[in-house]
Amino acid sequence: MELKLTRPICFFDLETTGIDVGKDRIVEIAIFKVFPNGNKESKTWLVNPTIPIPSQSTAIHGISNEKVANEPTFVELSSQIYNMIKDSDLAGYNSDRFDIPLLAEELLRAGVDFDMKNRVSVDVQTIFHKKEERTLSAALKFYCGKNLENAHSAEADTMATYEILLGQLERYPDLQNDMKALSEFTTRKKSVDFAGMIVLNDKDQEMFSFGKYKNVLVDDVFDKDPGYFGWIQNADFPLYTKKVLTGLKLRRLNTK
Repeated sequence: MELKLTRPICFFDLETTGIDVGKDRIVEIAIFKVFPNGNKESKTWLVNPTIPIPSQSTAIHGISNEKVANEPTFVELSSQIYNMIKDSDLAGYNSDRFDIPLLAEELLRAGVDFDMKNRVSVDVQTIFHKKEERTLSAALKFYCGKNLENAHSAEADTMATYEILLGQLERYPDLQNDMKALSEFTTRKKSVDFAGMIVLNDKDQEMFSFGKYKNVLVDDVFDKDPGYFGWIQNADFPLYTKKVLTGLKLRRLNTK
C-alpha cells in the first residue's frame, strides 16, 4: 500500500513543555515527508524551548533542560521547518487538536505567516477513534502487528503514525486513499481557527464559540461591540485565532 498523493504530505510529531497550545513550547519535532513519486525524507530536531521544561513533561518524553540547553531555538529553526512543510499537506496523531495548533503558534511567534488555506490535514487518531478507539501503541499493534518501541519519542511516534495510516487504508475499503477525503473524514468540527474559538454554523457563517457572544455571528459582534475585537487582540488568545479574526475584520471592512 502506498499513499495516493497529488502533493507531498508531512507526517509530524511534537514533544513539548506541556499541553497548553498558547503558552507551551516545542522541545523536539520530527517530520517525515512523503512525495507523490514515492520518495521520502525525514528530519528530527531537538529544540531549546527558552522556558523551563517541567519535570512531569521530562518524565514522559525524556527530554530535560540540560539536554536542550545548547540546541537551537525554534526561531532559529523556523525557516528550515517551514521550508520542509510549506508545499505539503500535514498529518499526525491528534494533530488537528494539538500538534498543528501548537506548531502554528510557534511559527507565528517566529514571524512565519503560516496558515492552512492551501493545504489539508489528516488526523490519524480520528480515523482510529472512529473505527476502533484505542491509543497510539494499541493502534500500531492492531493495524501493523508491531509493538511501539520508544513511545513518546517524536521520531518513533511519527513513523508509527505513518505506518498506522497505511494499515488503516488496507483495513477499511471505505476509506479513500486521497488526502482531501481523509482530511474531511478526520475533521471533528467546522472550526475556522485551530483553537475552535471561531466556528461555522450550518450556513457556513463564522460565529464565536465561547464567552458572552457564544453562538453569535462574528460580523454581528463587530457591528454591535466594536471593542470586542480589540479586547481579543490584546488578551491572552492564540496568535492564530487573532490572525483569523483580523482577516474576518478586514473582510467586513472591505464589504461595507
